[in-house]
Amino acid sequence: MNFLFSTGSLWSYSVERCFALAAAAGFDGLELMVDQRWETRQAEVVRRLIDQHSLPVGAVHSPFSAYVPGWPQDQPGRIRESVSLAEAVGAAVVVHHLPARFSLLWVQAPGRFFPVPLPLSLERDYQRWLEREYAAFQAGIDVKLCIENMPAYRRFGRRWNYCRWNTPAEIVRFPHLTMDTTHLGTWGLEPVEVYPRLDSRVAHVHLSNYDGREHRRPECGDLQLDQLLACLATDNYQGAVTLELHPDALDAGRPDEQIIALLAASLAHCRRWAYAQ
Repeated sequence: MNFLFSTGSLWSYSVERCFALAAAAGFDGLELMVDQRWETRQAEVVRRLIDQHSLPVGAVHSPFSAYVPGWPQDQPGRIRESVSLAEAVGAAVVVHHLPARFSLLWVQAPGRFFPVPLPLSLERDYQRWLEREYAAFQAGIDVKLCIENMPAYRRFGRRWNYCRWNTPAEIVRFPHLTMDTTHLGTWGLEPVEVYPRLDSRVAHVHLSNYDGREHRRPECGDLQLDQLLACLATDNYQGAVTLELHPDALDAGRPDEQIIALLAASLAHCRRWAYAQ
């Protein structure tokens, strides 16, 4: 299996710098998070970086913010643009999110993103598109659409499920899934136990640990990710595994050599877990 590094892990760094760090740490490729950085939406720039660093882009993550300059504000429009970008850079997968029960605007505060509820209209339209047009859209493209399970939304000391179909029993309505391990952890679920329940639909994995904080390095947290990777290898899993981390898990802002060392150590753990048997 291929191990990718998500450019969203260091969203305050340039994409070029993410490529350089991933290459130095020994990753097999990258997952391109489409966001406010212009180069995440410019195929010619991404292709140049692919050639420069000899690293492919294995997946494109459709933006979760509606306010990406030059891109549609509606989810179906952003997914279509992401597919076009994936085709242009040679990515096999487009990752996208489940529809929310209420619309969310993600607001950046120091070091984190916070969701703010907005009116429902855009999310209702997205839900209808998933129900009525998604299957036909997928059938007409070679890129695989992999919808992602979402985390618990914590307020008032409780877990809230702010997305539709966001349980293992419901999400299998979709043919291809991105299984996000830290998001499962926010629900108190162990990924290696959930994986068999997803009925072989897992076509992409977002790997990170959970210790009360999301998107920790794989070896730093409470989830049994070693067992999950061993299980994927035993099943001859053919998809990619993306390390999608929070910047503070990588000591963002420290010297690049320190970040490379952390990434290389996490990658070594993952490969050892996957190929130990």
